[in-house]
Amino acid sequence: MPETSYIASVLAIGFAITFALRAVPFAVLEPLRHSRFVTTMAAWMPAGILAILAVSTLSDSVGTSVTSRLAAASAVAVTVAVHLLSGRRTLWSVGTGTLVYIVAVNLG
Repeated sequence: MPETSYIASVLAIGFAITFALRAVPFAVLEPLRHSRFVTTMAAWMPAGILAILAVSTLSDSVGTSVTSRLAAASAVAVTVAVHLLSGRRTLWSVGTGTLVYIVAVNLG
């Protein structure tokens, strides 16, 4: 069985690494808040994530049945529509699209 000092040192190292990984982004973020790059990324990243999800979903359903392709296409369409109509709330649109896909696959 390991000694108490060994366990304490492993825990201390784990704590330090975890704390650093959680604190560093906040320390780096402050100078970047007014950066044009960060502002541009904040505007375009949600649409990019949705595009990647749509391509991934549709490419996975290419060789499957018609029902599965229709489920994927309808989920992508709902995701895009909800994203555009709900004020570009990414979590809401991806969640709704995922729910539509799950329901369509299980009912079809």
